[in-house]
Amino acid sequence: MSGILTLRRFAPLPSPASGRGAGVRALALLFPLTGCAATQATGAVAPTAPGFLLGLWHGFIFPVAWIVSLFASNVAIYAVPNDGGWYDFGYFLGIVVFGVGARKSHVVYRDNVITARARRIQE
Repeated sequence: MSGILTLRRFAPLPSPASGRGAGVRALALLFPLTGCAATQATGAVAPTAPGFLLGLWHGFIFPVAWIVSLFASNVAIYAVPNDGGWYDFGYFLGIVVFGVGARKSHVVYRDNVITARARRIQE
């Protein structure tokens, strides 16, 4: 069969409308689970709760706070209660950008250059 092109016939693809019912059923089954999501009343957080800047600071000092928290029960590495997402974002930036995650490995590039000239060997 060299040089001959053969065409195979495959089963037709299902239409998008036929899979729509399965997606709707899946969403209908997952929708009640949204009631289990943790929520917080807007008045539950005190106005003086730690926010973005304290989250940034706590993320930055995380390594030291973690070691101290192993030996002192009154030291925690994360402030609770806090104002939520902004504190978490500051904490993440403090660890990743300014804290432990900001350390770069030391890379040394070394080029070996041979400056000796070759000599002719006399036999």
